[in-house]
Amino acid sequence: MIPWLPAEPIFPPVETALKEPNGLLAAGGDLAPQWLLCAYAQGIFPWYSGDEPILWWSPDPRMVLFPNELRISRSLMKTLRSKPYEVRLDSDFSAVIAACANAPRKGQAGTWIVAEMQDAYRRLHELGFAHSVETWIDGRLVGGLYGVAIGRAFYGESMFSQATDASKIALAHLVVMLQGLGFGIIDCQMETAHLARLGARPIARKDFVALLAHHVYDRIEPGRWPTHAVTDVFRNGR
Repeated sequence: MIPWLPAEPIFPPVETALKEPNGLLAAGGDLAPQWLLCAYAQGIFPWYSGDEPILWWSPDPRMVLFPNELRISRSLMKTLRSKPYEVRLDSDFSAVIAACANAPRKGQAGTWIVAEMQDAYRRLHELGFAHSVETWIDGRLVGGLYGVAIGRAFYGESMFSQATDASKIALAHLVVMLQGLGFGIIDCQMETAHLARLGARPIARKDFVALLAHHVYDRIEPGRWPTHAVTDVFRNGR
C-alpha cells in the first residue's frame, strides 16, 4: 500500500517507495506549483493516466545525464553542423507540451501528459521554472523537449520529433547550454536505450537525491530563457 497525501505538500521519504512498480511513492495531492516544486526538489515526480488519481514516483535507480557526459554520434554531429534548423528557447512552450502529449509512444495507447498536467506545467512555465527547447525548420516546429529547472538541476519531462533527429538536436543544445550555466545534473527519470546512447546512465536513488541537495539550492532566479536562436553552438566548431 502507498500513502494518500495530506492537504499540504508533505511527501513520505523516497526510500519508502515501492520496488514494484518501481518507485511508486504516494497518491493524491495537487499539481499546483508549490506541490510540483516541492516534489522535484526531493527527487519525486507525478506520472499517471487520466483515469487514476495523481501518482507520485521516485524510481531506483534513476536515469541521469551529466552534462559533460553527453555522447553525440558521428551522424548526429553531421546533422548539427550542416542541416538547416533553428533552435529556440521558450518561444512556444504550449505547442511543445501539446506535441509531446500527442506523440505516439511504443507500447502506450494513450498519454500521461493529460490536460491537467499540461495546465500545471504551463503554470510552472509562467513562473519561470518550466522551459522548452525547440527545433524549427523553415519556420515550423518539428521537435523539442520540455522540463523543469530548479537551481542548477534540470528535470527532463518529455520530447517529441516530427523530423529526423529533431528532438536530439534540441537535447544537444540544451546540454551544452546547461553546461555553460554550471548545471550539474539532468534528470531523465526512467532508463531507456535511447537516452543511454546519448550518454545518460542509471545511478542509485540515494546518490541522485544527494546530488539534488547540492544543486537545487543554488541561487538562480527563475525566469524565461531567452527566445533567440542558439544554432551557432555546433556550427562554430564545438
